[in-house]
Amino acid sequence: MHPIIKTVLLLVASNIFMTFAWYAHLRDLRSKPLVIAILVSWGIAFFEYVLQVPANRTGYGVLTLPQLKIIQEVITLAVFVPFSFYYMKNHLSWNYLYAGLCLLGAVYFIFKTE
Repeated sequence: MHPIIKTVLLLVASNIFMTFAWYAHLRDLRSKPLVIAILVSWGIAFFEYVLQVPANRTGYGVLTLPQLKIIQEVITLAVFVPFSFYYMKNHLSWNYLYAGLCLLGAVYFIFKTE
């Protein structure tokens, strides 16, 4: 598998875990003590790092560090929007589209050769 494809797939999976670690407790553990939410989030975040570290190691060298970071941000938004809408029951707004367009601009400029 091409290193960029492997990197993106690992980052997508990592971001799914990351998003749940960061935000799912807001819905599912609101009535639990904070320490429980922290421990559950840490447990989920472990799997994020199990995927994220190899993703960055695979991608680094094939991609520059800034390219890796921008790809990560695009994936973060691509994972967060469905999570926010379907899991957290938030309403979509035009701001999601505007943020996505800004990220597309970032992708363009970070991959543009000088």
